Amino acid sequence: MDTTLLFFIGTAFTFGMIINFIGLPPMIGFLLAGFALNLWGFESSEGLIAIANLGVTLLLFTIGLKLDLRTLFKAEVWGGASIHIAACIIFYTLLLFALKQIQFSFFSELNIYGLLLISFALSFSSTVFAVKILEEKSETNSLYGRIAIGILIMQDIFAVLFLSISVAKIPSIWALALCALPLIRPLLFKLLDRAGHGELLVLYGFFLALVVGAGLFESVGMKADLGALIAGMLLAAHPSAKNMANALFNLKELFLICFFLTIGLGGLPHLDHVMIAGILSLLLLVKIALYFLTLTKFKLRSRTALFASFSLANYSEFGLIVASLATYKGWLSQDWLIITAIAVSLSFIIASILNKYGDQIYSRYTLSLKRFQSTRLHKDDRPVRVGDAQILVMGMGRIGTGAYDALKLTFGERVMGIDYNHQTTLQHRNLGRRVITGDAIDSDFWNKLQLTDNIKLILLTMPNHNGNHFAAEQLKKINSDSFKVAAIAHFKEDQQDLYDLGVSPVYNMYEEAGSGFARHVCSELKLILNKSHYKHEL
Repeated sequence: MDTTLLFFIGTAFTFGMIINFIGLPPMIGFLLAGFALNLWGFESSEGLIAIANLGVTLLLFTIGLKLDLRTLFKAEVWGGASIHIAACIIFYTLLLFALKQIQFSFFSELNIYGLLLISFALSFSSTVFAVKILEEKSETNSLYGRIAIGILIMQDIFAVLFLSISVAKIPSIWALALCALPLIRPLLFKLLDRAGHGELLVLYGFFLALVVGAGLFESVGMKADLGALIAGMLLAAHPSAKNMANALFNLKELFLICFFLTIGLGGLPHLDHVMIAGILSLLLLVKIALYFLTLTKFKLRSRTALFASFSLANYSEFGLIVASLATYKGWLSQDWLIITAIAVSLSFIIASILNKYGDQIYSRYTLSLKRFQSTRLHKDDRPVRVGDAQILVMGMGRIGTGAYDALKLTFGERVMGIDYNHQTTLQHRNLGRRVITGDAIDSDFWNKLQLTDNIKLILLTMPNHNGNHFAAEQLKKINSDSFKVAAIAHFKEDQQDLYDLGVSPVYNMYEEAGSGFARHVCSELKLILNKSHYKHEL
């Protein structure tokens, strides 16, 4: 076996585990591993880059599988993305021009075109990093998560336009045929129905991401990553789309390790490079402020705007593409490619820390941040009131819906469901259920939730343990004896975790499913035996 491959795996694992022990995301460890390998004389290879690109393609495909197309048409998404890019370009251009005027380091060699090019590259945020952060926090479906992903997709569209213009490459006339892709959705749906849940489902995902998406778009002069995203969006409405995303999850995560390694292997920096990259990293504070101010103008709560800003508080791998293209065409020196790579890496580290301590930062500066909040809030971002309900079901997925229906048979309209997705809420209401919209993994949701003395029972039925854990923590802070909290868990360690937070009872889904199945079979068996002529012999 190739010893270099083994060394790469060992180095990535070691750095990732060390950073994990510190309490930061392992991806920072993978970045540092790339720099360490670079320092030890290793270089990026075509095979490593190919696997990294595959990871990015699968990431964008799985984003598409979860994406509601209507998100892109919301004013806070397309308007926020457009205003932020324009504001960033103006700010960075003026600042870099000032540094050029004082002949500061590498800035002195930049002409006005180079200044605009770097400013444009720095205005983008990393899709890969932001989605990874949201997935680790289990908040891709939260309001701020959906807005952040929508803005990233709009930025990808701007990137396609830029690359098409900068390389003087107009998409082929056959690119117009891509508009007919929605016509093949029925065929794609039928194939997904037939793919089942095994290896064929994974292979079908690869086929859609790489062939129907990336390959087809690249063949007509469009951005391959955009093709993978759209291919996922074609299947987003299918009930099995989530199963496909879950099936691809581990492979995608493994391939993305190579992406972070390649950034660190991009070039060996000098002290001047690190200094300039450090300055650009500090300017992230302005980028965050511009995101925050822009989003609050669209009537989003200060917390929603801040957390979306933290998710986007980084520089994009697209900046590396721009720097590489500019270096190839002679618009920028090789130094700027190395500076950009370091700045991207440092921005990932800064953003990881901001996202890890986001709740603490918001809690500390709540009063100051709320000064920027509109008095009339966005309809998806308003406080939640439970009225005269006595039982709350938090998380109206399949399990939550089943629990709600069972409780309603006994307690009637005293049962209320809460779900983060407004469309899901509307569907439940159309079916006669009493459901309101609220994000239980939003700390501000709990601050504004008016729990009356009528509340006697709260069920935590969110599909992800992080969501139930967070909700249990918030309920523990209320410290009330007037209501009882019950929850579901997938694993015994999760079950114990919830017990430690004062939740009781906690039902292990797998164990309960097994015992429920056994009780059902036993009841059926008793019925058969009672009817049997040979029951005495048995």
